[in-house]
Amino acid sequence: MLLALGLCGTGLLPAAAASAATGPGAYAFAPGAHTVEGTASAAGAPHLDPGRVYRGSLPAHGRLTYRLDLADATATAYVPVTAVPPAHTDVTSTDGIRVTVRDAHGTACSFATARFGAGLSPRPVTALGKREAGRALCRGAGTYSVLVERLDTGGTSAPWDLELAPVMEPRLASPGPTGAPQTWDSASPEPITGEARERAGGAGFTAARALGPGVWRTALVPGRTVFYKVPLDWGRRLQASAELGGAAGHGYVGGALDLSLYDPVRGLADDVSLGYTGVRKPVALAPLPPVEYANRYAAPAAVSALRFAGDYYLVLHLSDRLTETFGQGPYEVTLRVRVDGRAHAGPGYAGRPEPDGVFTPTAQDEAALPIGGGGGAGGAGGGGSPAMKAVAVGGIGLGTALLLVLGGWTLAARRAQTRVSAQKPTA
Repeated sequence: MLLALGLCGTGLLPAAAASAATGPGAYAFAPGAHTVEGTASAAGAPHLDPGRVYRGSLPAHGRLTYRLDLADATATAYVPVTAVPPAHTDVTSTDGIRVTVRDAHGTACSFATARFGAGLSPRPVTALGKREAGRALCRGAGTYSVLVERLDTGGTSAPWDLELAPVMEPRLASPGPTGAPQTWDSASPEPITGEARERAGGAGFTAARALGPGVWRTALVPGRTVFYKVPLDWGRRLQASAELGGAAGHGYVGGALDLSLYDPVRGLADDVSLGYTGVRKPVALAPLPPVEYANRYAAPAAVSALRFAGDYYLVLHLSDRLTETFGQGPYEVTLRVRVDGRAHAGPGYAGRPEPDGVFTPTAQDEAALPIGGGGGAGGAGGGGSPAMKAVAVGGIGLGTALLLVLGGWTLAARRAQTRVSAQKPTA
């Protein structure tokens, strides 16, 4: 029984079978998401509750408004909006969405855009609106509006599905840093090496599959987007790269593979893509800082997004334009993940965030991480618990390790009983 638990707990699936689990372009919306219909203006706009996930639809050339009631002037609100166009529809590089948060006077607190980019391939894109406490604008409690606009310049006229997942971050329990970190090691790390292990990704943020440091492999068909999550504690740092395997054929596809990193509230930290000629080629995220509360005061998005502990999302998309030049695939994609840095206690919030636990990587998350080759077993890229590292180094499954531990206990108990029996006086 223990051996079976060890094998099933890895969650590993053959790459080809995993790619066939959901069709190209399919997105896994949050189970139980509440259906919501935005309005053309703030009057009568539906209310969004932080901690709940909503699902809606955005028409062509559409503008939808939602309402956000903030009773606490000291809390920061985040409203990530993911737009999902239908598979196999035409999009341009500048098509996408814009999300704007405004106060009751119409003042813009923030705005963000997300576009499909050079891949010219329909995929889920996410833009994050926010009302940050402590800023010069939008300081008070009250009613705020969230405006979602579709940016389309000649692509498909079909409606796009939406997923909205508002989050509330409470103030700190005691005064914290007020400026961005001055220094951090921005040097590119050594490449992670080792034998790749199979790990299929999920089809959405809430379906993202846990991933530990190491070398991982999956098989993607053109048009497919997969999601992974890497729990990061305060002080921990993530580095990642993706490599698209070789294929027969001649030609060039811009933005063939896209690798994106999102923070726990789905704010974009970095996004990179590669042009492809059929030759195996890697692409890597920019060097990132450790997760620290003070990062929010930095100007670059790649630093500012690394502002809380929690699940960070690695998202891979394979352009559907590959089919025209290099065939339907599936294509091999190798993902290399490094987690380093010294974990430390967080700054401490004055209340609970909504949803609860969004900024806390739990022991269960870390224990569930599969440990891959290379950076997963000790060294600079090590991650996970010491027990998980020992299992990885020993090359045995978790269930087997448990059996060995139980066997050791049993043997020790028998030896102790034998010693006690030997010391008893004979009749």
